[in-house]
Amino acid sequence: MLEVGQKAPDFSLPDETGDTVSLSDFQGKNVVLYFYPKDSTPGCTTEAKDFTSLIDQFDAANTVVLGASRDSIKRHQNFIAKQDLKVKLLSDEEGTLCEDYTVWVLKKLYGREYMGIERATFLIDGEGVIRNIWRKVKVKGHAEEVLAAAKEL
Repeated sequence: MLEVGQKAPDFSLPDETGDTVSLSDFQGKNVVLYFYPKDSTPGCTTEAKDFTSLIDQFDAANTVVLGASRDSIKRHQNFIAKQDLKVKLLSDEEGTLCEDYTVWVLKKLYGREYMGIERATFLIDGEGVIRNIWRKVKVKGHAEEVLAAAKEL
């Protein structure tokens, strides 16, 4: 399990454009890496729109916002176009990023158990150190809370 103060695992994954994005690309900038279960579902749409609505304030706080799920590049493109999103979305189809950040977990719904992405957010500083972790995120007010923490770095 990752903890605050640890070096964040590096990654290289395609974003919605197919370009490879690595954590090391953002040295000197803070990074919000938020994990969500699936494109175009109600909670995930709300979360992405909330981060999008605050993107200028994240920019002003020297902070990049990256969303990550196991959806394909094509699904990310459709999600961004339909919702007019301004956040980059990473495609983790193989699940390696989810494993590295310990968000691929056993979930329960209506008595059924299955593996899925835990809604979680990591705030990483410009040196690549994890400064805050939110697990089992409740969407309402979350983007604002993350922005407040980013402004303190």
